[in-house]
Amino acid sequence: MSPILFEFGPIRIATYGVMLAIGFLCGLWILRRELKHRNLDPTLADRIVFAAMIGGVIGGKVFHLMEYPHTFLADPLGTVFSGYGLAWYGGFLGGSAAVLWTIRRHQALDWATIDAIAPGLVVGYFFGRGGCELSGDGCYGVLTDMPWGKTYPNGAVPTLDHVHPTPMYEMLQMACIFGILWALRDRLKPGMLFGLYLVLMAIARFTVEFVRRTPEVLGGLTVHQWVSMGLVVVGVYIIYNRYCASDAVVASK
Repeated sequence: MSPILFEFGPIRIATYGVMLAIGFLCGLWILRRELKHRNLDPTLADRIVFAAMIGGVIGGKVFHLMEYPHTFLADPLGTVFSGYGLAWYGGFLGGSAAVLWTIRRHQALDWATIDAIAPGLVVGYFFGRGGCELSGDGCYGVLTDMPWGKTYPNGAVPTLDHVHPTPMYEMLQMACIFGILWALRDRLKPGMLFGLYLVLMAIARFTVEFVRRTPEVLGGLTVHQWVSMGLVVVGVYIIYNRYCASDAVVASK
């Protein structure tokens, strides 16, 4: 593994950047397929993914700077313009805001469109974590004596200690979550799929944080774990609300 995938003279192609681009392209393909499957405009996928990319990068960087202000104070320009330091929850919140604005602007803000986005988000996260693993950008976990512990001697944040390969854990989680969402995407009432996505993603991140190097902030939990608990509540509320709303419509008939 290496933070640089290719190098041609002064041109350097970052491993993480390539994997992130693959994630966006695969997410775009899934989203187009899902929009078409739901009899929605598949051309909307390009606008959604572009908004998610811009909002996600900005949100991820801002969240990371808020989480690690000392790195910003030590090297403001280097921290802001580096290819690393993109917190997923920040990217999710920033990307979500940009996507909601985009689909509302195109008069497509409904639960069918939002449900269609969920599987592609999981695919994008899968490849994003693949980029973390291949570049060794410091997203690995704490020390471990488990037989699958790994070292990252050539990573962007190198270590010779055996640590939990948490990016690989999260890739396995994403594969399972994608399978669940894909299997249920035609069986749930509108809105419930996205609610389930929030719950599963939040639980996955909450659990993996116990072996990551993220600093604790309150009650022995990390900021990501507190955000995860909030997203579980939001996801459960959406599932319950959409289930009850659908029943109410049936009862009124």
